[in-house]
Amino acid sequence: MDKDLQIVGFRIGRETFGLPIAIVREIVRVPEITSVPNAPDYIEGVINLRGRIIPVVDLRKRFGEKSFEPDKKNRIVVVELESRRIGLLVNSASEVLRIPPSDIEEPHNVFKEGELSYITGVGKLKGRLVILLDLNQILQRGELQRLEDVAESAAAVPVGSAERGF
Repeated sequence: MDKDLQIVGFRIGRETFGLPIAIVREIVRVPEITSVPNAPDYIEGVINLRGRIIPVVDLRKRFGEKSFEPDKKNRIVVVELESRRIGLLVNSASEVLRIPPSDIEEPHNVFKEGELSYITGVGKLKGRLVILLDLNQILQRGELQRLEDVAESAAAVPVGSAERGF
C-alpha cells in the first residue's frame, strides 16, 4: 500500500496549493519585512528569523494575483531549497494535508506539456483540489542565486544603520 503524500497546504487567492512537507521548515506570522533596493517586484524583502537573514518571495505576486490586502491570516512559509532558506509570503497556511497517491492526477493529464511546468500534480482532498508545486521550477536557478545575493547584501548592512541615516 502506498503511503499518503504529506504536504503543507496554503492559500493564494481562492486556490489551495501544496508543497512537500520535507522542504518546509516552519510557518511564521509575518514580521516586519525590510525592503531591499533594486530587488525584483516579487521579492518583498528580507526578515530576520532568529538571527538568520531570509529573503521573502511574495508568491501572490509571483502567481500574478492582482490585488491583496495585508491580513492577519497572512503567513510566511519558510522552506529550504538547495541548502538555502527562503520565505514564501502567502494569504494563509493550513495544516499538513495527507493525500493518497491514487487521488493525485499527473500534471500532463490536466495541463498541456510545459504549460505550467511548476505543477507536479493536482490532488483531490475532500471535494477540493490542491495544486502541488515544484518550488525549483517556480524559482529558477538564477532567481535562487539572486535571492541569496539579496539576503547576503541585507546581512552586510549593520542593524540600525538605516534608521540613523548612515
